[in-house]
Amino acid sequence: MTRVTGIPVETTGSRQGVVVERSRARRFYLAITLILIAIVVRGFWPSYFGPLLAGGVTRPWIIHLHGAIFSGWMVLLLAQVSLVSMGRVRMHRRFGNVGIAYGTLVLGIGLLVSFVAPVLHVHAGEWTVDRAAGFLLAPLGDMMLFGGFFGAAIAYRQRPEIHKRLILAATVALAFAAVGRMSFESPVVFLLVWLSPLFAAMAFDVFTRRRVHPVYFISVTVLAAAFVRIFFMQSPGWLKIGRALLIPFL
Repeated sequence: MTRVTGIPVETTGSRQGVVVERSRARRFYLAITLILIAIVVRGFWPSYFGPLLAGGVTRPWIIHLHGAIFSGWMVLLLAQVSLVSMGRVRMHRRFGNVGIAYGTLVLGIGLLVSFVAPVLHVHAGEWTVDRAAGFLLAPLGDMMLFGGFFGAAIAYRQRPEIHKRLILAATVALAFAAVGRMSFESPVVFLLVWLSPLFAAMAFDVFTRRRVHPVYFISVTVLAAAFVRIFFMQSPGWLKIGRALLIPFL
């Protein structure tokens, strides 16, 4: 910074530094989005995407709709991040209303399928009512996390540094199901893989900003606390609640 008549003025060098920093951040968020997409594809490939491409998936239409809508969220996220990466921020913001509507759709279909999927398994004789009731805790937790982070991202959409971090946290929340299908034997490994995009983002903050944004600390704390629910899915207390929630649909 230099001063002209006592007023701070950005030098060419400082402006170039800001441009370089923004460009680096845009490339990073594009890369982390691609990593999240890879996690989702890897997690669902054996049970859904692979057989689907081979023509061997026979699922109710609601499950296919659910898969299409959730895949669409990843495509929408990639499109929005790509627009920012190309410097088309105005278009990104104009497209934001579509993102709000679509995120609401993701939440709605997610809540619906949280009940539909276990009910279908029970009706098919594949699961007991207790197994279905226990399972219910996982998707309902995912939707609560996604809804909370997504709602906060909408509230802070005029503050990009907060907004983009909340959107990342919301998407990581959705990736829980994909990581869960990777069948890690260790819960610690499961947790580390699930939260790895946020850990990478925190490291990037340290590298570029010399400090971690508070949104990441809050996000990791909330998600890690919510992760503990996997240890209570078959607990008597939750099974009682889960059965009560499912019985009207059985």
